[in-house]
Amino acid sequence: MKILVSADMEGATGVTWPADCEPGTEQWQRCRSMFTSDVNAAIGGLFDGGAHEVFVNEAHATMRNLLLERLDERATMITGRHKELSMVEGVQSGDVDGIVFLGYHCGAGEEGVLAHTYLPNAFTGVWLDGAPASEGYLNAAVVAEFGTPVVLVTGDDRACEDAGSYAPSARKVAVKDHVSRYAARCRPPARTAAAISAAAKSSMELAGSVEPAAPRSMVLEVEVDSAHLAQAAAIVPGVERTDVCRVRYTAPDAYEMIRCFKTIATLVSQAMESQYG
Repeated sequence: MKILVSADMEGATGVTWPADCEPGTEQWQRCRSMFTSDVNAAIGGLFDGGAHEVFVNEAHATMRNLLLERLDERATMITGRHKELSMVEGVQSGDVDGIVFLGYHCGAGEEGVLAHTYLPNAFTGVWLDGAPASEGYLNAAVVAEFGTPVVLVTGDDRACEDAGSYAPSARKVAVKDHVSRYAARCRPPARTAAAISAAAKSSMELAGSVEPAAPRSMVLEVEVDSAHLAQAAAIVPGVERTDVCRVRYTAPDAYEMIRCFKTIATLVSQAMESQYG
């Protein structure tokens, strides 16, 4: 059994506000240890449950946040940015028997700790075929096309609720409870590590390649917080501006859907100017 861990940071133990997960800050340095602890707990539980190979894909910001020197030595890790499938890089090998969405969070415009979809503020809403789409929702559509089930999701309690929409059978572990976008009732690392490890071990019961989802046409809509960002997004061929602050495109499958979305995110992020966005 080969398992992929897609590791994001906003939903990690102890992370509650931007400085906790913005590379280079003092708080980020402190929270990297708790983030790595969450990942190691998942790795340990997966091996206890029967995994033969576990590899981690860094999925947050610069994608260079986890402490490799503290990583469980049985695992390997993809670190760094500019990957074909971004947050779920590695699943396209076609031999991944399960994926863990670790440290995930709710989507743009939703209630949840550090809730967003790819860009913290510029994207105010994302919808896939009309349904509100978190990063987990989008990534689940991608991995389904490669026959890989989502076996475990960790994050705040709202992220676990969100996971019910895209991975109802997956094990869920809430490492903190939502109070506001920048506040949470947090469990200490010793408790969250034990919970994640136990759930990861149990999640191996769900692992095993499944029939890949048939590729189908998908419509993605993105709402941004200012008109010029919609203008920037519409530069991408196939992306149309449907309102002052909204764009839409149709993709032939999830693979192209996520790649186009990443392109839009990159263009929009480069079109922002300081505090004016």
